Amino acid sequence: MIRILIAGAAALALPGCIAQTAVDTAVKVATLPVKVASAGVDAVVTTQAEADQKRGRRIRRQEECIGKEERKARKQGREPDYERCEVKD
Repeated sequence: MIRILIAGAAALALPGCIAQTAVDTAVKVATLPVKVASAGVDAVVTTQAEADQKRGRRIRRQEECIGKEERKARKQGREPDYERCEVKD
């Protein structure tokens, strides 16, 4: 808070572009902790969309495996063994 007040007082004492730079720097310093904290939360939390995408990929891999197993079993003249298609995360 004190930094913002000092930057504001300096802005009045300095010429135009230097004052603007000082104010921009003060704003960046004030918002930096918020940006860092939100980036940390984003890195840790899985959104619903990300979870849906992950589940969709897993289902597609399993369906692909089932198709391959069916083709392989038909070629070898046996029943498909779907237990081979247990996809792990």
